[in-house]
Amino acid sequence: MWKPGTGSLIDFRVWIGRIWGRTWLAFAAGILVCGISLPAQAGGPIETSVFAVQGVDVDVTSTDATAAKNQALMDVQVKAFYQLVEKLGTPELAADLQTKLKPEDIVPYLRSLSIEQETSAPGRYIGKFTVRFLPAKMQKFFEDYGINVPTRQAEPILILPVWRGADANKMWEDNGWRKAWLDLNGEQGLVPLIVPLGDLEDTETLTVEDALHNDPIKLEAIRKRYGAPSLLVAQAQPQADGGLHVYIEGETRLGKVTFNKIYKADDNQPESAAAGAVAKFQELIQNTYKKREAKVAAAAEAEKNANRTQGMAVAVPFGSPREWNAIRSRILTTPNVIGVDLTTLSAEGAVIKLMFSRSLEDLTGNLERAGLRLSQYGSTWVIQPM
Repeated sequence: MWKPGTGSLIDFRVWIGRIWGRTWLAFAAGILVCGISLPAQAGGPIETSVFAVQGVDVDVTSTDATAAKNQALMDVQVKAFYQLVEKLGTPELAADLQTKLKPEDIVPYLRSLSIEQETSAPGRYIGKFTVRFLPAKMQKFFEDYGINVPTRQAEPILILPVWRGADANKMWEDNGWRKAWLDLNGEQGLVPLIVPLGDLEDTETLTVEDALHNDPIKLEAIRKRYGAPSLLVAQAQPQADGGLHVYIEGETRLGKVTFNKIYKADDNQPESAAAGAVAKFQELIQNTYKKREAKVAAAAEAEKNANRTQGMAVAVPFGSPREWNAIRSRILTTPNVIGVDLTTLSAEGAVIKLMFSRSLEDLTGNLERAGLRLSQYGSTWVIQPM
């Protein structure tokens, strides 16, 4: 059901050129687009790029509306940058960088801006933006701080937020629990969390009671509508003390999810607790994905190293040309041996450059199975019959 959306897009290089008094036409070679735009429930596109931040608010006053907008365009990218660092990195890193980086240090990481909403008045500009950053530059930026961000998003999870209120259970109606999931803009995360639109087709497909009773046919129907491989029913029930009991359990492509905890906010409001619970769930699911991707990357690197060709100088003593030919033949037929280059040859032995893949340990074991022993004497490696 997802179709490419549209948005009012600003090539940040163009307006930066204007603000800084440069000839901006040279920059206008094309509009930059990052990620996929999907139709949102309330009018603006949903951004699915890991390196994009949606719903960034700015409110600036200045001498006139134009000056206010120019300042807002600078402020919004700075604000979005630190939000991205906090999301993909850590809050501590974001706080530390705010004391070190200037706005002009952030500009090179920007790719484009989309205006979601804007209003202006004399001397004031209010806007909401989607801010996109350059993936390769941001990847390198995080690597410099020892943070490995996966290069791709996980497969999405469809979230069905169910509010278990004292008067009635709610899923499609407005409530604090559904609002918390919508405000998360979870489609942008490393693990995209999609909240259904709640339109007529959704409400006719699935009722709140169907979700609570795990109706397999109706849950499968709405999962297919959104094309998400996994679906989770996320339940929240307000407590008498202002806390919120959150219960999310189910199977995903990342494994079994069990999330069962009571959250309480400082203001003792369930709506505030809902925002904290949703953010914590996203953090946990993204950390699970990061760990899995780190293992995959480590395995790929190990495989790459295993298949990398290595070479070493090896002495091969022998008593006759016939023995040399026999030893050389066994070496060449040993698994993982790629080649034998003759360096020197005499009546008593040869020095070869032995080319092999995988590890030295693997080579030693394979040679032993071929009836040859690889030993080291001082700095010299020697192959001889066992």
